[in-house]
Amino acid sequence: MNSTLCDLREKEIVVPAGAVALQGTAFIPREPHGVVIFAHGSGSNRNSPRNRHVAAQMQRRQLATVLFDLLSPEEVALDDSTCELRFDIPLLTDRLVAVTRWVERDPDLRGLGIGYFGASTGAAAALAAAARVPEVQAIVSRGGRTDLAGDAVKDVGAAVLMIAGGADEPVIHWNRESMLDLPGVKHLEILPGASHLFVEPGALALVARLAAEWFRVHLSSSRLP
Repeated sequence: MNSTLCDLREKEIVVPAGAVALQGTAFIPREPHGVVIFAHGSGSNRNSPRNRHVAAQMQRRQLATVLFDLLSPEEVALDDSTCELRFDIPLLTDRLVAVTRWVERDPDLRGLGIGYFGASTGAAAALAAAARVPEVQAIVSRGGRTDLAGDAVKDVGAAVLMIAGGADEPVIHWNRESMLDLPGVKHLEILPGASHLFVEPGALALVARLAAEWFRVHLSSSRLP
């Protein structure tokens, strides 16, 4: 077994966010290079197999990962019938900011460079949260609805990588539009032939590799004693 995975520590977390408590899981290598907080897409949760796959590749590269539910169980039940909350970007942004503040205080994670990995609507929340949290150093968007972040992208100082499938024309359009407003380091990577969920053979593995490399380059830590 990979020695990095043998050294990986897993801990369940509960993050207060207003009137709800968000459930999550942190995966922490012995000597993490940084920490990546995942913001899942619409209708998904912290157990998303796609995000878990990407997170595992990051863990192998000494990156801690935090996966959490953007909605409480009660909110999920409501959203399943109305589909309202999954597109409430201000709400999702507030939740992501709350988790980020938790990470900054956690003894195992504080002082690490912080990154966001956002999928679909989670990418919009990641951009909007980074506009409010200047400590965020890097963002990766997978099939991101970056258009839903609106003008917040103009205030994002983090280095941003957007990954879109070559067959996902709406996302390519939205990502290109958002790229025009991003003021800092940015790159759009289009994977030929890939669809929105990157289900094609090797597509998700390439997403994971590109994302991990982006975070390894752009995250820097100042661990507290």
